[in-house]
Amino acid sequence: MCLFYKTSASVDVTRSIEEDPLVDGPLISPDALHCAIRREFQSIPTPCFAALLSLLHVVYVALSVCVAVMCELKFGQEEECKRVLGIIHGDSVIVYGKVCLWVLVLLFGGCVQHHHNLTRNRGYLRFYRQTQALKYLPLTVHSTGNVLLLVVLAAGLSKPVFIYLLLTVLGLELLVALPCLLVYTVRVMQFNRERAVPDVSQEEHSHTYSSTSLPTETGYREGSSLEEVVAKQADLIEYLKQHNTLLSKRLLNLTAQH
Repeated sequence: MCLFYKTSASVDVTRSIEEDPLVDGPLISPDALHCAIRREFQSIPTPCFAALLSLLHVVYVALSVCVAVMCELKFGQEEECKRVLGIIHGDSVIVYGKVCLWVLVLLFGGCVQHHHNLTRNRGYLRFYRQTQALKYLPLTVHSTGNVLLLVVLAAGLSKPVFIYLLLTVLGLELLVALPCLLVYTVRVMQFNRERAVPDVSQEEHSHTYSSTSLPTETGYREGSSLEEVVAKQADLIEYLKQHNTLLSKRLLNLTAQH
């Protein structure tokens, strides 16, 4: 991996070292420097978690329908329900399961946020912005379902009407949350499969090696909103600050080793 960046980058580092008369101490090898700076692509493991969460959601809704039909709508399975559930009512089991599922979605959202922050710190700003709204949708959908469930509980409806409304809320929640997780999983898997270089490196490569196309401009472009430009520049500045801090630490470590 390090030999790939050897040709152009090593010349710039060597030239800057030779032109700087204030450099004291042992010189750092350009190959060692760029091997420390350049990092291999790191994939995002969240598609596995999204698939597991989707499976748990489908299983929960299926079990909730079975419990509601057999235990609450009195379809001849009352004795079996009492033997399995004990003194707990079937609707209470469904509500408790809903709370547990919401906690899992909350943990999934925190895990996704953590890995996406790491991806942004590695320079993939465009991917971070493209999935910024999508990663919050599952938690938003489940939280909205919890609100609707509380409204149904507080309405004081009869048992059959309450069960039908409860199943309706769970069904709608599944129909909305499952496509969101599917779209998120597809986008992240596509990102992992492309194994692209960070956005900053792509721009540098395009400025260096493109001779036929017009040079790209940093700032406002026709058709771009001002908020979008400001958000992009803020993400880029934050990334460059963290990147400079990381480079300073690695240069100090390489200097101490050599």
